[in-house]
Amino acid sequence: MQAAQFAVFGHPIKHSLSPPIHQAFARQFGIALEYGTVDVAAEGFHDAVRRFFAGGAVGANVTLPHKAAAFALADERSLAATRAGTANVLTRLGDGRLAAHNTDGAGLLRDITERHRLDPRGRSALLLGAGGAARGVAWNLLDAGVATLTIVNRSPESADALAAAIAEPARAGARHWEDLAALGRYDLIVNATSAGVLGGGLQLPCSLAGPRSLCYDLSYGAAAAHFLAWARTADAGYACDGLGMLVETAADAFELWHGKRPATDPVYAQLRGPDA
Repeated sequence: MQAAQFAVFGHPIKHSLSPPIHQAFARQFGIALEYGTVDVAAEGFHDAVRRFFAGGAVGANVTLPHKAAAFALADERSLAATRAGTANVLTRLGDGRLAAHNTDGAGLLRDITERHRLDPRGRSALLLGAGGAARGVAWNLLDAGVATLTIVNRSPESADALAAAIAEPARAGARHWEDLAALGRYDLIVNATSAGVLGGGLQLPCSLAGPRSLCYDLSYGAAAAHFLAWARTADAGYACDGLGMLVETAADAFELWHGKRPATDPVYAQLRGPDA
């Protein structure tokens, strides 16, 4: 019997840890699966996904820069995906149609609250970025009880659009990137930009963070290094990358596809190594 087919789509994608994560989850249940990577540019994404599922594949994870495109091509969409307008999971339904899910926000909050034992309730939150990654977590941060959510993006129109979509002006609003130095200190700073993934860094004022601040980068590994270094320079109380979030979002996808919830802590510890 041929093993079920899965993959992660992105550009670039060679850095992805999704294949070993899903293989580790599968070993917990004795499930045989094949999980690969598909590096495809934006203009080829739609056709690549259609070919993948036409070949009998069961599911796919989706990362930068394809999350909005994944949402658009799906036939059914979860509430979380609909709110965000983006998807990080595609699943082939029994009739061949595709269902889109977004597990980013749920994975972020589980990592923060369950693994790092930090409480976001009542915190002032700063969200850096307004693209697909930011949209995937913005509503969940508000659902988790942050007091305020300030959205800042290099293109102010995108930040304004996200704040308008959230439609909670008393709690969520947008500011200009050039205003960062004047915004004061935040309890929770989430880096949802693609700067680290694309090999760049952010120039951020140290006044944004302090001893009570949790600085969290949705990326992991080398892509998060610049932001985490800034957080330590700014004397932030906590500086975390998104490795735990990645493992949690993968677990959500695995459960959607297999109907079984894997244990995430052993996989996280294995990937983190001696620093876990």
